[in-house]
Amino acid sequence: MAEALADQECTACTSDDEPLTEAEYADDFEELDGDVWAVVDEHHLEGTYAFEDFRDAHEFTYEIGELAEAEWHHPDIHLQWGEVTVEMWTHKIDGLHKTDFVMAARMDRIHDEYAPD
Repeated sequence: MAEALADQECTACTSDDEPLTEAEYADDFEELDGDVWAVVDEHHLEGTYAFEDFRDAHEFTYEIGELAEAEWHHPDIHLQWGEVTVEMWTHKIDGLHKTDFVMAARMDRIHDEYAPD
């Protein structure tokens, strides 16, 4: 069995890398929470996570901020009452890289901790 996307290493790209095509990222995208994530203009991932209150949304924002800092992969994060929206792409190649999908899968895993009982 293949290693889960969230367990894979975040590998930095080089400026020689090309952004992934839809055919190249399709399998990875299938592993993400389909109720959260979308690929926008084949350029970036955008996802919106729902929460029961502001506190959980804020704590989640902090946790994914810490993840982003640890991996040196920094998404745009928008916090508001009851939801957090994340936009992510690899700036160095101005498009999607495997690391974007690994990070999104890790965010999905963190969000699972906030799911209502």
